[in-house]
This record gives sequence, structure tokens and C-alpha cells, in this order.
Amino acid sequence: MFVRAYLRASTKEQDASRARQQLDAFAAEHNLRIASYYIENESGTKLDRPELMRLLNDASHGDVLLVEQVDRLSRMKNSDWLTLRQMIGDKGVRIVALDLPTSHSMLKDGDGFTALMLAAINNMLLDMLAAIARKDYDDRRRRQAEGVAKAKAQGLYAGRPKDAELHRKIACLLAEGKSWSAIQDLLGCGRGTIKRVKDKIQEGQ
Repeated sequence: MFVRAYLRASTKEQDASRARQQLDAFAAEHNLRIASYYIENESGTKLDRPELMRLLNDASHGDVLLVEQVDRLSRMKNSDWLTLRQMIGDKGVRIVALDLPTSHSMLKDGDGFTALMLAAINNMLLDMLAAIARKDYDDRRRRQAEGVAKAKAQGLYAGRPKDAELHRKIACLLAEGKSWSAIQDLLGCGRGTIKRVKDKIQEGQ
């Protein structure tokens, strides 16, 4: 059995490896060693995430997919979550989440009626937590949209302020012929920001 840790954050500004220490401590407490870490900055609403797919490709029957919380694995709509859970089940991989104590029993190799019951209960709770994570995402998006609409109505919303210094640096690097990937590495910005700067430069030419 290999324990494969999955760590995710939604944006490049967030530290996706933040929970690594907690996962290491959990593994040590259960006399386990984490064989590999899969770390990425991708939205949990997406099914197709490069590192998550790589984890499943690497995994074998009986391996453990270890996460800090179920919402690190999914904030997806129900149909996509069920697809992912089926993919995980087809590989024979067991999900263990620090915030779901019943899943900790999946660390033990069991058989018979008790093991089947624990697995069924765990799957039910996983589905519930995945649904709660999605609802939390939808609620936050709705509140954000309502807040923006209210601010616009009051004439208080001006959108996200531009980072003039960042844009200036991007423009300089583009002028030097740097690739978009190189600019991302140097400045830690997203490709969307680079595109906006490039488009602005082309508009002014």
C-alpha cells in the first residue's frame, strides 16, 4: 500500500503545500510513510486537474489518496464528483481525509461484513461533504455577485485595481522577448494578466 498525498489550492497566490506538515504528522501518527506528494494550484470545481489525474494514473489497487479536507478533492457539481469517485473506485484507491474520521478506517486492510459496512458509510459521508463543499462554493459566489451588484448600484464598484508596477514589469519583459512561461516564473503572475498587458500594448501600436 502506497500513501499518496494530494494538496491543492485554488490560485497561484495561495500556498498549495500549506497542509503538508499536517499530512506528514497524520501519517506518522498512523505509522505510515507518504510515498509521494501531488501539489497543484487548480480550482476544486474542475474535474480535469493535472496532478490529481497523475496521482490516479500512478496509483495501484489498495493505495491511499490522502487529503487534508474533502473540499481539497472536490468542490465540483455532483455529476463531476460522482465521475471522480467512480474513477477512484475503479482504481481501487481508498480516500482518507483528515476531516473525516470514518475514513481513517480505510487505512486498515479489512474484509467481511464490517469492512463493507465501514466502506459504505464512508462513501456516504464523502458524498455529503462533497455536496457541502460545493454548496459553500456556490453560496460564496452568490454573495460575491450580490455584493458587486449592490456596490455598482451605489456607484462604489470600480472593479479590481490594476497593479501598475506589475503591468510595467510584464511590458518590459515582453519587450525583451521573454516567453510567457519565463515571465510567469519571474513575476509569479498568471497568463491572463500577461495577455491583458500584451493586448494593451498591441492596442497602442
